[in-house]
Amino acid sequence: MITPFKQDGTIDWGGLESLIDWYLAHGAEALFAVCQSSEMQFLSLAERTELARFTVKTVAGRVPVIASGHISDSDSDQSDEVSAMSDTGIDCLVLVTNRLDQNNEGMSVFSRALDRVTAHSPRDLPLGLYECPAPFRRLLSDDEIRVIADDPRFIILKDVSCDLATVKRRISLTRSSRLVINNANAAIAHASLKAGAGGFCGVFTNFHPDLYRWLQDEGDSHPTLAQELAVFLALSASTESMGYPKLAKLYHNRLGTFGSAHSRAVPDDIRIKYWALDAIIEKIIEGTSHYRAAIASLQDRK
Repeated sequence: MITPFKQDGTIDWGGLESLIDWYLAHGAEALFAVCQSSEMQFLSLAERTELARFTVKTVAGRVPVIASGHISDSDSDQSDEVSAMSDTGIDCLVLVTNRLDQNNEGMSVFSRALDRVTAHSPRDLPLGLYECPAPFRRLLSDDEIRVIADDPRFIILKDVSCDLATVKRRISLTRSSRLVINNANAAIAHASLKAGAGGFCGVFTNFHPDLYRWLQDEGDSHPTLAQELAVFLALSASTESMGYPKLAKLYHNRLGTFGSAHSRAVPDDIRIKYWALDAIIEKIIEGTSHYRAAIASLQDRK
């Protein structure tokens, strides 16, 4: 999820409610309420927890809500944020791998930190891991995957390897466990889903989550359209470098979901920085409408 802000920089709670309704109307099976797209590194602990709590309340049990907000350096601050986030009513607490091994020292450091941090969350609260790319991408080793998969508390990994062979290997390693692998890279979304990934959790679910949902649920039954759609999704998502998440906010401004494109993470005027940005957004809207119509026509034939 992204976080709508008002022009004064405060959270736009009305806009957030509209955005949540939009996600649910467009096929989201779960919501990741506090993550890098939410600009969690630029939110206070109070804002992070309120964001999760508000999302849980608004969703009202319609889909699971997961959240991270795990951004701090010190053990005491991490303990505080894990305890606070655990108390928001979320369905799963997601920990960031680079916070558990801040100097990328390896499995022993990671495992000790994981035990230390999870001691501050309820034993009955499911857990997840997120290879968040900020401040650096700390990928899990196969041995770490095996250990996590053996712990039934862990139910999801947001995979940011962006490598199909790695995703396939992880799916194989976790096949007999509760741990589900969710790929975050649009270029390999279709192939990952075909290989058995438990879903897609990439940034362009903020643009057309229903298209990824169709690819997951129906793509195997319509391989020609699925392959064509997969190309469009990959090319659309390649614009992420053009000022995301403000890019997604401009998109939702066009849709009328909420009114401001303010971003704490991206203060630049991205319309000036990235030429023809409005035209690019228009093409994404046109392409999204095209594929929605193509999918609707399949439904009409049934």
